[in-house]
Amino acid sequence: MKDRQFHRVLFVAYQFPPVGGVGVHRVTKFVKYLPQFGWNSSVLTVSNPSVPLHDESLLKDIPAGTVIRRAKTFEPGYGLKKKVSGGNGSGRKNRFVSGIKSFVRTVGNTALQPDSQVLWHPRAYREGVRILNDLHHDAIIATGPPFSSLLLGAKLAKKTGLPLILDYRDEWDISNAYWENKQQGKFSNWLQTRQQDYALRAADVVLATTPSSSQAISEVANLAGSRAKSAFIYNGFDPDDYPDTTASVKKDYGNGTSRFRLSFIGTLWNLNSIEPIIAALEKLCKTSPLIAAEIELLLAGRRTEDQDAIVDRLQGQPVAVTRLPFIDHSEAVQLMQTSDSLLMINSDLPKTQRIINAKTFEYMAAKRPMFVVAPKGDVWDLVQDLPGTVLCEPKQIERITDQLAMLVEQHRCGFVHSASDWEIDQYHRKALAGELASLLNSTVTFKSTLGLETNLLSFGPTHHQDTEGYSA
Repeated sequence: MKDRQFHRVLFVAYQFPPVGGVGVHRVTKFVKYLPQFGWNSSVLTVSNPSVPLHDESLLKDIPAGTVIRRAKTFEPGYGLKKKVSGGNGSGRKNRFVSGIKSFVRTVGNTALQPDSQVLWHPRAYREGVRILNDLHHDAIIATGPPFSSLLLGAKLAKKTGLPLILDYRDEWDISNAYWENKQQGKFSNWLQTRQQDYALRAADVVLATTPSSSQAISEVANLAGSRAKSAFIYNGFDPDDYPDTTASVKKDYGNGTSRFRLSFIGTLWNLNSIEPIIAALEKLCKTSPLIAAEIELLLAGRRTEDQDAIVDRLQGQPVAVTRLPFIDHSEAVQLMQTSDSLLMINSDLPKTQRIINAKTFEYMAAKRPMFVVAPKGDVWDLVQDLPGTVLCEPKQIERITDQLAMLVEQHRCGFVHSASDWEIDQYHRKALAGELASLLNSTVTFKSTLGLETNLLSFGPTHHQDTEGYSA
């Protein structure tokens, strides 16, 4: 076989630019940096994504050697999905409408397993087989959520015999437990357990984003009878996305720029509820209104109705609240760099101690202090030594209140942490792509060796007659 300067990997990724949101960045940055380690990429993605967010600015990261194939999904548009999503209403009419929506969601969740993106499979599988026939590939990486993409990757791997890496950006069971509108019943849990087992048995590697998640997924794989090895590669940050902070100016959103700005950038929902922060701010407004009046809470991104209702409790209080919609990545970066502290939240729910939000690494790259409200776990271990980090558990409302007051006092005094104290190069997206390239190299080599040994074994009695006691 002719030597190739580059290997090629196929990413099966429903979420890919111009789709926006934090879940897009992992694959996008792998695709950007893998060529520097001898791997070009192909991407199998969707042509008409049913998603809430788009960000054209992410397209700049796709290198010229990337082959992108887009297949149509038969999902309804996101607007229709949103209309049947959960909502709280009052009155007979709203109860009737809510009942209809609940019925539609239940039917959809039962029929479309493991998620509505399974409607992408018919066209995507056909396009995946076509691209694998058209171009030589050495491996497949399927990334989820949506977890139906892992099933698609497994089907393509079984068809072609290529090594398969399943990239769990989130754990399947955690996502099912907390995703909006999932309504998992016994049938869904039974079926999805078997679907996940199928994907895991097809995999050569199961890849997670945190050490604890890697261990948890490895245990699931073992129970499924999978021989896949487990690994983790953190999410990270790309310095190219972060211009010189000296050129950044704190933008005034109508609340004045002298306030201490605590910013959260991302989606607020039940898995990272704003409740503990609001409770602490309410307490601060009662006990120290002058201190509270020096705080601006800035929220940028999508929020569920329940989370917006929690934030509404600060109306009429001394704290200034700024709510922004989803903003593109470049604007989000500028917002991070010009904030006084960046808010990281994980709710205190079962298994959430294993979560490290992808935005954690972007916060790192902005080199701004982090205010972490999360259960003790992987995220605490990751950030506890970074300059200015404040760590609180969600139940520690008193501590959250005191720490906010302390930060306001430091802000009054003009205290600033030195950017030179941040040692975070190991989380550079390029370094992490190098880790993935090493994993791909070892996986491809092992699979090739295993295939050779299997072939030799199948010819054992004929080709190993000089080996005493040999039996196939």
